[in-house]
Amino acid sequence: MNIQLFHIFRNTPFGRETLFQSLYFSKMVGASPVIYIPNHLKFLMYFENDVVQIDLDESYLASPETALGHATALVEQAGVQPRFFTPKNFTASTLPDIPTNFEFMCCPRSISDLSSKIGLGYIGPRVRRIVKSAKFPILMTSPVHKEWKSIAVFFGGSTNSISALKLGFRISRVSGLPIEIFTQVEKGCSPESYKEIVQKEDFEKDMEKYATGWHFSESGKFEENLYNVPHDALAVIGAYGHSLVKDIVFGSKMEKIQSTISNNFLIVGPNYSAGL
Repeated sequence: MNIQLFHIFRNTPFGRETLFQSLYFSKMVGASPVIYIPNHLKFLMYFENDVVQIDLDESYLASPETALGHATALVEQAGVQPRFFTPKNFTASTLPDIPTNFEFMCCPRSISDLSSKIGLGYIGPRVRRIVKSAKFPILMTSPVHKEWKSIAVFFGGSTNSISALKLGFRISRVSGLPIEIFTQVEKGCSPESYKEIVQKEDFEKDMEKYATGWHFSESGKFEENLYNVPHDALAVIGAYGHSLVKDIVFGSKMEKIQSTISNNFLIVGPNYSAGL
């Protein structure tokens, strides 16, 4: 199976760091990066139940004469075999159509929004729509490239956090890196109630094989307990679930959380169905 990760290249220092992280992720999971160097500020992604128009900022068209050379040099440095994507279909002359049959997509946290809002703690609304509509997980990168040494899965008991845990097992299997699980125990629940969910999903063998620890936080604020997450872990999170994780990832506390954690995130949305 040819696993592909879709990456939109931005020919800037921040874009360089983001591509480094896509290439590193691809090496760790055995994926082939598909790199798009945009010639237009807009494009469309046709999902099963939604059409998302992405509006890039001007930085994505920076120095077009050097973009391919810069991206090629980074790819060669990483030792990864990429495919450079050129759109074939256009809804309008300046509105290319981008396929959605990838296994992963890399999104800087502020993609598709005003450059004035770019920062560690902001996720653009178009990224949220992609997460909500896509069948593939979204890799959201930190500003500076950092290799990850483990996988941190946030588990809140929701359907999407179950999907995140499944994906965490798969990433652990192909990368050879261990998993640590982090659970904020909600009011009226206990650690045993979360363990029962794992047992019902028949995850016990995977837990024994891949997980090195399960951390339950029964007191303190969620954002304070994030200090326990290793700084060099890939964080896997289920979005839009019926648990605290949903409120954290796409709620009013997002900027505070993002400014607390500098990890790379792999976000699993409600339509996720692919595997490695």
